[in-house]
Amino acid sequence: MSDSLKAKDFINKNKTHRWPVIDVRSPSEFSKGHIPTAYNIPIFKDTERAEIGRIYKQINKEEAVKKGLEFIGPRLRSVAEEAKSLNSDNMLAYCWRGGMRSNSFSWLLSTLDVNVVTLHGGYKAFRNFVLNSFLSKKKIHILGGFTGSGKTEVLHEFKNMGEQIIDIEGLANHKGSVFGHLGEEEQPTNQQFENELAMEWIKTKSDKPVWIEDESRIIGRITVPNNFFMQMKTAPVFFLDLPRHLRIQRLVKEYTIFPQESLKGSILRIQRKLGGLNVKLALESIDQKNCDNAVEIMLKYYDKTYTYMLDQRNHDQIYKYSNNTTDATQNAKRILGM
Repeated sequence: MSDSLKAKDFINKNKTHRWPVIDVRSPSEFSKGHIPTAYNIPIFKDTERAEIGRIYKQINKEEAVKKGLEFIGPRLRSVAEEAKSLNSDNMLAYCWRGGMRSNSFSWLLSTLDVNVVTLHGGYKAFRNFVLNSFLSKKKIHILGGFTGSGKTEVLHEFKNMGEQIIDIEGLANHKGSVFGHLGEEEQPTNQQFENELAMEWIKTKSDKPVWIEDESRIIGRITVPNNFFMQMKTAPVFFLDLPRHLRIQRLVKEYTIFPQESLKGSILRIQRKLGGLNVKLALESIDQKNCDNAVEIMLKYYDKTYTYMLDQRNHDQIYKYSNNTTDATQNAKRILGM
């Protein structure tokens, strides 16, 4: 049996030694969620895994193992060649529970003088590690502000200035608003989002604040894990207060690059919340290429919604920073007192 490491040590080994991480589970298992940076070199295809599982349940383990050998036998060479193409004499590998698939992969690569260390307990153990990581308490600072304030750009300016940040919208591939999916890649699964978030969270140090943009718990079709979100809700808010006309200018510039039908379709997704008259006026404004008016209608809704969210917080922990520019560097310096 190959050497194995618990999840924390497994992740640290990848971080410090840059050993490739190999996920030997089936493609569908991998697509639902995997360790960030992992390569998928499946031992079994999805259909093969299902067949092996059926035999295991209906007949016995021995027959299931025989069927597995029958499936993988012809592909041993291709699996080995794919792994060797990564050009590393040391690798990390995992399957679902840290059992037969990862150990078989380890044995195969050992015949080619490649050292493979497996994940004790497999991906299941990694998921427990991910969820437990959100119980870790750290000092969070929330960057707040109405829609169109350029909070994400300010957040990244914080990073350039030496601050710790986690870009939740970047991890979710969604900017948060009803237009948030435009120009973004497909959102990850919720499980994969949690995996990515956990890796960012454990990288942060406890002796410095972690800056996070203010978000609702649901971002597109992603839900922020509850234990993490509860820390966000009780953290102090540093509110960037910019005039509405500047925010309108910024949003018009950002979103008018997209087709009109995409913009109109996004508005229709919240028509019940926006109200029939506002929807009608916003759509007409887009048709008339009066995007400033359409954005202003949307901002009235979003400003009201965000104000309600702020009212749920401890007002003694809300610090307002007014400015008359959308320049991210200037706004970052304003908040950091530079």
